[in-house]
Amino acid sequence: MLHIVLYQPEIPPNTGNVIRLCANTGFKLHLIEPLGFDMDDKKLRRAGLDYSEWAALETHASLAEFLEKIQPKQLYACTTKGINNHTEARFEEGDALVFGPETRGLPDEVLNQMAKEQLLRLPMQAQSRSLNLSNSVAIFVYEAWRQLGFKGGQ
Repeated sequence: MLHIVLYQPEIPPNTGNVIRLCANTGFKLHLIEPLGFDMDDKKLRRAGLDYSEWAALETHASLAEFLEKIQPKQLYACTTKGINNHTEARFEEGDALVFGPETRGLPDEVLNQMAKEQLLRLPMQAQSRSLNLSNSVAIFVYEAWRQLGFKGGQ
């Protein structure tokens, strides 16, 4: 499957929703520190997560550590600064989708490491605010999973 990377996430319920999403789709979730909350945060737990849903979660001290350890096939930044819509990418098993923190998005230091074709966006109305992080992740995940033929789904 694919790897979902939350770079320095800040809001516990968003991360809880993404944990559940990854558990339901077979994607692996990676959190890049520092986190804006403690993993024992009651708001995170309030997402009603089962213990089994935590199995596909891994925390990394930095994005560089994630890249070295996991070595994704292709790395995509999911950002409002993207030039290609999420449906234009051709996702493959082993790819990683990176999402930035809720209040500031991915920093330029991360975006500058990638080719412009790797910067993906969701289409939105002009002058509108970004979607909620967990909603955005869900849209990307289901498009990628659709391209993979919903492998493992029923």
